[in-house]
Amino acid sequence: MAYQDTGINEAGAVASGGTKSDRGNGDMLATMRTRLTMAISAYSDSREDELDDLRFRAASPDNQWQWPADVLATRGSVQGQTINARPCLTINKLPQHVLQVTNDQRQNRPSGKVIPADDKADVEVAEIFNGLVRHIEYISDADVAYDTACDNQVTFGEGYFRILTEYCDDNSFEQDLRIGRIRDSFSVYMDPTIQDPCGSDAEWCFINQELTTEEYEREFPDASPLSSLAYGVGDGQLNAWINQDTVRIAEYFYIKHEAKKLNQYAGGMTAMAGSPEAKQAEMMGLQAIKTRDVDVRTVKWCKTNGFEVLEERDWAGKYIPVIRVIGNEFEIDGRMYVSGLVRNAKDAQRMYNYWVSQEAEMLALAPKAPFIGYGGQFEGYETQWKTANINNWPYLEVNPDVTDGAGGPLPLPQRAPPPLAQNGLLQAKLGAADDIKGTTGQYDSSLGAAGNETSGRAILAREKQGDTGTYHFIDNLARAIRYATRQLVDLIPHIYDTQRVARIIGIDGETDQAMIDPTQPEAVRKIVDQQTGATIKKIYNPNVGKYDVAVTTGPSYMTKRQEALDAMSRLLQGNPNLWAVAGDLFIKNMDWPGAQEMSKRFAKTIDPKLMDDSEASPELAKAQQQMQAMSQEMQQMHQMLQNVHQSMEAQTLKVKEFDSQVKAYDAETKRISAVQAGMSPEQIQDIVMGTVHGMITSGDLINEMPGRDQDTMPQDMMQGMPHMQNMPPDMGQMPPQGLPIGAPQ
Repeated sequence: MAYQDTGINEAGAVASGGTKSDRGNGDMLATMRTRLTMAISAYSDSREDELDDLRFRAASPDNQWQWPADVLATRGSVQGQTINARPCLTINKLPQHVLQVTNDQRQNRPSGKVIPADDKADVEVAEIFNGLVRHIEYISDADVAYDTACDNQVTFGEGYFRILTEYCDDNSFEQDLRIGRIRDSFSVYMDPTIQDPCGSDAEWCFINQELTTEEYEREFPDASPLSSLAYGVGDGQLNAWINQDTVRIAEYFYIKHEAKKLNQYAGGMTAMAGSPEAKQAEMMGLQAIKTRDVDVRTVKWCKTNGFEVLEERDWAGKYIPVIRVIGNEFEIDGRMYVSGLVRNAKDAQRMYNYWVSQEAEMLALAPKAPFIGYGGQFEGYETQWKTANINNWPYLEVNPDVTDGAGGPLPLPQRAPPPLAQNGLLQAKLGAADDIKGTTGQYDSSLGAAGNETSGRAILAREKQGDTGTYHFIDNLARAIRYATRQLVDLIPHIYDTQRVARIIGIDGETDQAMIDPTQPEAVRKIVDQQTGATIKKIYNPNVGKYDVAVTTGPSYMTKRQEALDAMSRLLQGNPNLWAVAGDLFIKNMDWPGAQEMSKRFAKTIDPKLMDDSEASPELAKAQQQMQAMSQEMQQMHQMLQNVHQSMEAQTLKVKEFDSQVKAYDAETKRISAVQAGMSPEQIQDIVMGTVHGMITSGDLINEMPGRDQDTMPQDMMQGMPHMQNMPPDMGQMPPQGLPIGAPQ
């Protein structure tokens, strides 16, 4: 079968061994042919079912792939024949069920996240790894590779994508990693003994393609003539690779094992015996304190026609760069089988097609109901009556000589009542549609149809139920992407092996650059301005430390950004002061032209201290201490001000009370004035003096006067009241009204 070339372009050229080395390696080629034959045999049964699943999903009314050939023959409805044939309709519901899973994956695309795995690894380097991985996915359109693998996985049970390398441009020796699409999953034959669903434990793998003889000779002009490859090879093996029109070309990955000894020296340093590191340790006088046998794995790659190595190289990584995405997997009698969403829904789809076709047939036959008449009535007019269903005759005649036994005329021919659609037929069709939903694990709510749920909580629960039935497809894809990201983390130190500026992409899609230097001893080296102490730039070494990969599955960044915008809108509405500290983030998440530029301009209005993410300098730490001390002093001053304020409030209260007493005295004076018309001046003076003397004696007047000393107050008062020195003693004994007993009213 034809296959688009996805071959490695200078793959792993870090350890390139030339284009055609050791063509006479007969043992390796014999092992390769044996492995491919074994893989084809192991996959044959499963691949036959998978191919049928793919055809069944791609069925249409034109190809009728959902109808068995024997059924089509019995119904007289072969392709191209429609006259007098019973209907064989194809109402294909399965593509919508497949797209429901694959499109959900596109909206919630899994992504790998690099995390530090030991004490030498650095969080900043992990973020650089994440940026490099996103850049690799961007430049290679990795989403297309993921979507194709997922579509094949959901349809028939297995999909593949790959990792390859290519030079950055024609004038450079620097390489970039790529994620490649494998459209035809049937061209891949992986080690059938694998246990890992992603194929991480595979010992070998093939990617086959068929080339015409003309394409083969043009692509490999230095290869041996095809006619010479037959010598020394059995005819059966030869025909499997080369025939009259095409040549099979296989990319062959395999792992070469080599036994070595690992030495450990004082201080924890380790090195392989015979390596430059071990020789250097011996020159320094270090002796190995521990040794153990290790299995060193080297991934080899070659392109071959089965009998000749056309190209070969060492792959830079430690994994075979072909990633498997599996659907349903099971082993029966030592043979591996896989399936997708279509497999179990095939019979339900066939029954639905049958019942729909039966319903259409009954409705189509309704206007063609036969005429019923007595024998002899059609005699002489048979041609007209035989074609009455297909020709619109202006009139139809009958034989009038035909009568009943008594000589009376017989009734004219009548059409038989047309067959009506039965309730059982309609129920069977609806049942078949429900069977399709049940076998795929998707129900009305999952497909967007209205159900009997009324509350939002019930709708979400039903949608979750539908998603749960197909979640293993998304989970297996996420596992494959995690494995691919782990391969990229392993390859990046080998591919980015020289000092260079690498492009990275943030989670928000913003492009940046990072300096890579694999020769520096530390993971992160900071270039600091000697005058200001600020960090000018950072240089990263991805070779220092170990890193692992986690995977996250969720909405795409565009969806997350919209959700973040809605949340921040509600937050800013309730707290308008947040504009001064986070307004730039709010504008940045807006989806309209110029939002990024406006966010940058708005950020210039924010306090630089809030925008500074760098580590605190010694000067800043000293300033922070001074600010803390000043804060304590401010708190003390604030407490003092509170005390003074309380004292002032107390004095104010006393002034108010004294004012009330003065007002009472004034009121009493006015009352006395009102009655003074009937009193003599001496009586009036005696009343006033008695009232004042009573207030002084009780202490009310003196105590309520603010800012006065009680001992000096009487002398002051006396200076303003010359008559008080001559006041009689009994003037203090006055009634509450202020009048003496016996005084006239």
